[in-house]
Amino acid sequence: MFEVRKAAAAGPIHGVMLSRMKLIVRWLLLAAALLLVANIYPGVTVASYASAMWAALVLGLLNTLVRPLLVLLTLPVTLITLGLFLFVINALMFWSASGLLSGFNVAGFGAALIGSVIYSLCGMVIDVAMERLFGRPEGPY
Repeated sequence: MFEVRKAAAAGPIHGVMLSRMKLIVRWLLLAAALLLVANIYPGVTVASYASAMWAALVLGLLNTLVRPLLVLLTLPVTLITLGLFLFVINALMFWSASGLLSGFNVAGFGAALIGSVIYSLCGMVIDVAMERLFGRPEGPY
């Protein structure tokens, strides 16, 4: 753990390499989390680890590009439901990713809702582990 933080303080080139390494490790762990979701819940199926990697990539892109727009457009409903509608948006992102990929299948909206909750919990555990391993992200935020 000390070695990783020492490398980050070594200079800007090491910092860039470290941030790329963190991104790749997080992507691989999220792909493994998708496989875990498929093993825990029968409504979600993943054909292979390669399919899980593609699904994790597509989920990340959908959550980065489409989800903020959906959250903004459904803000009144989200406020009325005290934030519970965000579960529906997460399920829609999960279900949309399965519609775009052939090796990643979700049985229906209910399966997408349960699968997205399990996947989100795995993502939170991965984020905490990454923070403890690599330290807090640096930047203005």
